[in-house]
Amino acid sequence: MRDATKYWVDHARYDLDTARAMLESGRHLYVLFCCQQAVEKMLKALVANKTQQLPPRVHQLVRLAQAAGLEVDERRADFLRELSAYYVQTRYPEESAAQGLRIRVETARRILEVTEETMRWLESML
Repeated sequence: MRDATKYWVDHARYDLDTARAMLESGRHLYVLFCCQQAVEKMLKALVANKTQQLPPRVHQLVRLAQAAGLEVDERRADFLRELSAYYVQTRYPEESAAQGLRIRVETARRILEVTEETMRWLESML
């Protein structure tokens, strides 16, 4: 694995581990944010691996999947769009305060489970 690719993979795994810790601590908003970051960084690993260049500085996961040359079915695309929306909601204080109170443990657990499956799928392409 090339250094740039390994960098992104290591950071993606770290964010996924952090999402698990946030679920255990009851910080559900941060589960969603860390899941988005994990998938974003794994997609950036794929882009770096494919292009031998720095990945684009974007956070839209569908766009990153396209940059990586992935064929994404509609179910996965819907999930990537959902995660991208959580990134936006957690980056602005006026959004996160209200949003954090509404995230239920079931939602955080579901997002984490689908993220784990998505990460396995993405990592299999490296």
